[in-house]
Amino acid sequence: MTDAPSLTDAPASGGRCPVSTGPDGLVRLYGPGAATDPHGIYARLRKQYGSVAPVLLEGDVPAWLVLGYRENRRVLDNPRQFARDSRIWRDWKEGRIDTMSPLIPMVGWRPDCVSQDGEPHRRLRGAVTDSLQAVAGRGIRRHVTHFANKQIDAFADEGRTDLVSEYAEYLPMLVLTRMFGLGEDQGRRLAASCAELIKGGADAVKHDRLIGEVLTELAARKRAEPGSDFTTGLIEHHADLDDDEIISHLRLVLIAAHTTTSNLLARVLQLVLTDADRLAGLVSGQLNVSSVVEEVMWNTPPLAVCPGRFATADLELGGQRVKEGDLLVLGLTAGNLDPEVRPDAAVALHGNKAHLAFSGGAHECPGQGVGQSIIETAVDVLLHRLPGLRLSVPTTGLTSTASTWESRLDTLPAEWTTTP
Repeated sequence: MTDAPSLTDAPASGGRCPVSTGPDGLVRLYGPGAATDPHGIYARLRKQYGSVAPVLLEGDVPAWLVLGYRENRRVLDNPRQFARDSRIWRDWKEGRIDTMSPLIPMVGWRPDCVSQDGEPHRRLRGAVTDSLQAVAGRGIRRHVTHFANKQIDAFADEGRTDLVSEYAEYLPMLVLTRMFGLGEDQGRRLAASCAELIKGGADAVKHDRLIGEVLTELAARKRAEPGSDFTTGLIEHHADLDDDEIISHLRLVLIAAHTTTSNLLARVLQLVLTDADRLAGLVSGQLNVSSVVEEVMWNTPPLAVCPGRFATADLELGGQRVKEGDLLVLGLTAGNLDPEVRPDAAVALHGNKAHLAFSGGAHECPGQGVGQSIIETAVDVLLHRLPGLRLSVPTTGLTSTASTWESRLDTLPAEWTTTP
């Protein structure tokens, strides 16, 4: 990172916690300030730098945060300028990144489609999309309905619960374990490890290793005992993936699908329960869940910041001089709320699917249809199982906690009418 102006005189974010800066004055995208007021940080950086800002990731690792909508699109749509292969990351090549850094599970190179471009990417991504479509075609909504009802059975008679910890946080993983051919008992443990990995911090690498151990055992078992599941689909695909590629793609889909879908489900439920008209429309059938999901995708996408791209040459982006080998992270939330494309963020964008929530370009999320099915079915089952469902605390009592990569709703206390 070069020629970055100082943030010493930058305006305050107006947030609830002071923004943390590194020794060179650059804003940290982690720590207390980032955890409580990520939007304030994005606004501060946009005012100071414009559409692309220099920041520090965990361990004070330098990166460019892409804040502008158009700049995000340029990066996503130009793999020749902005590669996915982290082996060209200059700080990594020059030995400044520790192998135990919490960034490695998110940014480090792996033999998967996300880490590659061109023909290698097309070969591996084809195996993923084909295997996902095959599993989804066998009835993903049936699995969601089964596990949603099972989750609701555990608290339906109580009349109240926290819909984050008792529903949204684990339901997607239970569905994924069925899709992968894993036992249901492993769902909660894997969900907890995925959450810790995304949070970063000292335990991220440990939880990444735990996930890898479960998936390595799964792949070995499915080679011996094939089934009608995603794992077997990867093993038997004509792209002929080797063991490392199979395990890496199991890891990729498990982590990405669970963390984004659980977060998105919680946010959709939050929007529904804090808006009486939306809730009434869904219950009566006058409104469909997909329109609510779309609104959440624009305003609070499940992945706030997407890792990562690496500049293949010296270039200019958003008025900044980006050097070959620099790391860029994509501000999906900031880009969706870019005042240059959304001068009034309060105006709903009905029918407009041009949001950044699924990333974009060749690396656009291949599992978005599966995630949409999980969320729509989960919301529908919940609303029809729990009559009179409503928020049990004031809307001002709802809080979120952010990491570098996402902002998650802490709790969603709800109550409903119980019958004898």
